[in-house]
Amino acid sequence: MTILPVHQDRLLKAKIAYTPRNLKLGSVKALLDGSDVTPQVGDLVLAEVTKIGHHSSLELAHGRRSALFVGDEVVVCYGNRYAPDQYEAQVPQDLQPCDLVASGGIAASMNYRHAQTKTPTSIRPIGLLIDEHDRCINLKDTALSKLVSLFPRPYTIGVVGTSMNAGKTTTAAALIRGLVSAGYSVGAAKITGTGSGRDTWLMTDAGSKLTLDFTHAGFPSTYLLSPEQIDHIIEILITIDTA
Repeated sequence: MTILPVHQDRLLKAKIAYTPRNLKLGSVKALLDGSDVTPQVGDLVLAEVTKIGHHSSLELAHGRRSALFVGDEVVVCYGNRYAPDQYEAQVPQDLQPCDLVASGGIAASMNYRHAQTKTPTSIRPIGLLIDEHDRCINLKDTALSKLVSLFPRPYTIGVVGTSMNAGKTTTAAALIRGLVSAGYSVGAAKITGTGSGRDTWLMTDAGSKLTLDFTHAGFPSTYLLSPEQIDHIIEILITIDTA
């Protein structure tokens, strides 16, 4: 286990992905590296792009997609992913080279890929981001807290589907647009998926007054989460949306 100093200038030059977008650079003291380091779901990591694959761009915090080049340094987040049209991947047991399995900034080791999907972009972890207490900085550090609302919750509509590209977000956006056009104030929450701003921005563009997703609850993705954890995400996002 090795603690490596890191200058703020280096972090400022790195491309910070959507999923770890709430990172406060001033909280980063150093990097944690070593063969005995085991990353956890949600841990933030500085990594170098070593080979361009399926994801040739990185979705940045505010929506712009930045083209990736070999040698780029990026700040991404360890997480699991299950996407039938792309990859099934899980957080590795060490800081050895792994894959960028989602353009929103998810680092994992690919287990399987769709036959029509290219191999993933390869990244080399440089070190986990740690704070002044030598503690790994995790997505949960910036998670919203569950609020206790004194008001009754407004009517909530759930949109569900069998897999990615089933039309869930398209349906939600259409419902939002229709309700807003009818004079209602609408909030939206994306409960499951993999960290990306695309769906939340679509619902915002449709007229959602406040749009949140599971990353606001501290989860980079929801693959392999328990039903209780999903319920926890719902309770946080619905309460915030209606408070």
